[in-house]
Amino acid sequence: MGLAQDYVAACNVLPISPKASAALSRRCLQIMLHDHGYKSGDLAKEIDLLLNETDPKRGLPQRLYDVVDGIRNFGNFSAHPITDKTSLQVIDVEDHEAEWCLEIIEDLFEHFYVGPAVAKAKKTALDAKLKAAGKPPSK
Repeated sequence: MGLAQDYVAACNVLPISPKASAALSRRCLQIMLHDHGYKSGDLAKEIDLLLNETDPKRGLPQRLYDVVDGIRNFGNFSAHPITDKTSLQVIDVEDHEAEWCLEIIEDLFEHFYVGPAVAKAKKTALDAKLKAAGKPPSK
């Protein structure tokens, strides 16, 4: 499965299993990180690579920086029987938490794929107009 298929599956399975949805969101996150050069073999380390990015053109906006690790944590709750230390009950992923993971994934789609593609198309159109006017391309 690829990124788009995993995302669609995460959306489709949400009403049936928030745990499965969160696990698929976690997988989507890892695919996006790998697509953008953040590879370490361990998702927590890959997220750290992203969060410690020094290139401002590649770094996350603050609103994503603050929440991206939530996907890893909810994915862990879905994949491993983690217990609450006070009640000794297995911690489950709730509907709204799996939905939040999907919202973060959608914001990451915008950041990594949609936004850059839209900006490139607009710059290309501007540069074509500048060329037609005998001007140099935009910077």
